[in-house]
Amino acid sequence: MKTPIENLKIKIFADGADLNGMLEMYEKPYIRGLTTNPTLMRKAGIANYKAFALEVLSQIKDKPISFEVFSDELEEMKRQALEISSWGENVYVKIPITNTLRESTSEVIEYLVQQDVKVNVTALMTVEQVVTVAKVLDSSVPSYVSVFAGRIADTGRDPELIMVQSLEALKNLDKTELIWASPRELLNVFQAERIGCHVITATNDILQKIKLIGYDLNEYSLDTVRMFKNDAAEAGYKI
Repeated sequence: MKTPIENLKIKIFADGADLNGMLEMYEKPYIRGLTTNPTLMRKAGIANYKAFALEVLSQIKDKPISFEVFSDELEEMKRQALEISSWGENVYVKIPITNTLRESTSEVIEYLVQQDVKVNVTALMTVEQVVTVAKVLDSSVPSYVSVFAGRIADTGRDPELIMVQSLEALKNLDKTELIWASPRELLNVFQAERIGCHVITATNDILQKIKLIGYDLNEYSLDTVRMFKNDAAEAGYKI
């Protein structure tokens, strides 16, 4: 019997850089792919980028996984992307929408797509950026476009309209899927499902909450009261 999360149409990708955590999520039937980035890898204490990636790929061969370039120089981005792409058939190469100098990476993306490199264009936050990317992607080459809905929400904006408009901008690209990236809570999975988004990424912290889907709110309330009581007792608080 399928769980509520497995009945969703949206694909859930696990986002992380801890090898054990990635393998744990890889084994879950509802995890359809994985992503990582240099920031997550640094936090996880990864010292050798390529060695880590190859270790991951030696154990994860049948689900898409995204690794990111880290150069700020456009020509070097191309070189790194070609190298990363060569590591496996299931590899997507994450290319940021710009470098730190605000230079567009559109030419990089277009070049890579022409080389049949599967890209995951990342760090997008506006519909205008999505439209720009759509112009250089190819309907015959699989790709992802990652719009950071969670970070958009951090600014006090509702990301749903931006995500809906992004879907519209990509509708003629048969092999391009929109990713709802950087979600902040499990509810975002259902929001992304509702608008027809193709993929949502989530960290292990968020994915661990899947077991709470449909949980009785009265019981959850009681669990919370117990937590407060137990923590106060263990701390030895007195008034």
